[in-house]
Amino acid sequence: MRWDNHRVVITAAGRDFGRTLAIRLADLGAEVFLSARDLAAAQRVRDEIRDRGHRHVHAFACDLTDPASIRDFASGVAEHTDRVDILINNGSRYLEGPDVLSATDEDVVNTIASGATGTVLTTKSFLPLLLKSEMPDIVTMVSACGTPGHHRSDAHDAFYAAKSAQTGFTEILSKRLRPQGVRVISLYPPDFDNADPLSEEWETTPREAKDTLTAHSLVECILFAVGQPRDCFIKAFHFEQV
Repeated sequence: MRWDNHRVVITAAGRDFGRTLAIRLADLGAEVFLSARDLAAAQRVRDEIRDRGHRHVHAFACDLTDPASIRDFASGVAEHTDRVDILINNGSRYLEGPDVLSATDEDVVNTIASGATGTVLTTKSFLPLLLKSEMPDIVTMVSACGTPGHHRSDAHDAFYAAKSAQTGFTEILSKRLRPQGVRVISLYPPDFDNADPLSEEWETTPREAKDTLTAHSLVECILFAVGQPRDCFIKAFHFEQV
């Protein structure tokens, strides 16, 4: 599937899986609007993509813990386009530590704010642009930590709380936005291998039954869900943990 007519917003695309998404979707022809908390990080990814011959890519600063920053991001995108076809809520601060006492109050607040409040406000800010699209999709990278009963991660309790909030938000959003034709798709991966999409490892990393889930496979899940006819609402991808 080519994405030549798709305009895609990706949060936290300055590194890791967000960068992977930005590069792969640009390679498929999408116009990409990427953000990072640090503008320089977003600009580095933008420049990587432009060096590959893709001109339709834009970089923005966005701190998902700051409502004004989220609004500014959406306003900046609106200066370049009259619609957004896909919003990918990728951003969420990770906090490690299986002891609730191990994190500072500030760490707890920022973790929950970026993953929970940030996802809600980003969706709210971009919804007017999504509703102008004929093929609007909202994709949220949740985590296995957002699955009821999950306990196999060493993530901090605050990260579990943020991911559980994303689960509740996307569940109700899917039902309430369906009448307007907006599909809400959530992914619940465990820890996964994120090979650099510009390296040989992207194609050579093993993807057999015994292997850890890869970013390559996660990207293909998103491509599959978005590529379905508009009567097909795939709400969630849940993955077996090795």
